[in-house]
Parts: sequence; structure tokens; C-alpha cells
Amino acid sequence: MKLFITGIGTEIGKTVCSAILVQHFKAEYWKPIQSGDLHHTDSHKIEAWTDHTTCHPEAYRLQLAASPHQSAREENITIDLDDFQLPKTDNPLIVEGAGGLMVPISDTTFMIDLIEKLSLPTALVVRNYLGCINHSLLSIMALEQRKIKLEYLILNGDFPEDTERVICNFIQKETKIIKIPEISSPDKESIQHAAKQLKITKL
Repeated sequence: MKLFITGIGTEIGKTVCSAILVQHFKAEYWKPIQSGDLHHTDSHKIEAWTDHTTCHPEAYRLQLAASPHQSAREENITIDLDDFQLPKTDNPLIVEGAGGLMVPISDTTFMIDLIEKLSLPTALVVRNYLGCINHSLLSIMALEQRKIKLEYLILNGDFPEDTERVICNFIQKETKIIKIPEISSPDKESIQHAAKQLKITKL
């Protein structure tokens, strides 16, 4: 099982959800691009929150906490899709993207291009906020247009029934649904508890 974790935007809990899936599936972890926070990266968080995790080195480690194309430009770097190769492993692998599907990694390529290049199914992380339905449906449409499989829809936190219904009605019947409880201050205990309680359902 190899899976690319993406989201409908930034700061919606992709790393928390990635940690829960890493723990649940006993998976390895890879963050292809780390922009900013190099002293406390997403890989560091995964290592702190999960058991016996192998975190593979990032392909790009960029100083500026910004979109990858901007961070790279600040360091006179051009991110090339050909530089990304899946880590070799026989174990389950969770790959976490940066931001949403249309986050630029160069002036002409986007996160969705990296997903397509790696030929991975996706898990789309959704969080409830005003506008999340629009962002969710646009993200699902973008994946469908590229013929990228949406393996999981991850509902991160609490959702009004009307919001959840509209989003879930838009996905294919084959897509599985994961509900993650609200975790305001993630730590090893809360991540591992959520991983033990994780349930995977279908429509």
C-alpha cells in the first residue's frame, strides 16, 4: 500500500492525518518537499508521534516557509519533477504533499503533477470551514480529470451534517471514508489513540 496524502488547502491537518495513517498501517513516511521549519520538520513530527517509523529523506529541503516554487526561487533552485523517485521499500508508504493540489512547485508544475508522476492513489484531507465544500469538490474534480484514484476521503475534525453529505455525495462509490477526531494539540498519545480507533467505511 502506497498512498499520497493531499488536501483541499494548507493548514488543514495533513501531517496529523499522515501520522495516524502511518501508525495504523505500520507504514513508512516520505515528505518529498519540506518548505521551512527545517528545525522541526514534518518528518520530525511523524517520528515523535508514531512507533518505529522509517522517515525517508526529503528530495528538497527549503529554508523559506512558503509555497515550494517561491522557497526554491529564494535559493536559486529549480525543482524538477525528474528528481523525485519513490523510496524503495516493500512496506506500506505514506507520502505527504505540501498544501493542496494546485500548489506550485515551479512556475509550470504543480503538486498534482508530482502525484501523477509518482503514479500514486490519493487520500484527500478535508477540514470544515466556510468554503470547504467548494474547495473539496474542485479538488475531487481535479483528481478525476487527471484520472488519479481517490482512495480515501479523510474528514478531519467535526463537520455539520449538511456539509459532510454534499462532499460525500460527490465522491465515487469506490472511495473509502475515514473520519479523524478533532485533535487540537497532537502528541504521541492522541495520535496513537486515533490510529487504534480508526475506522474505514464506504458510502
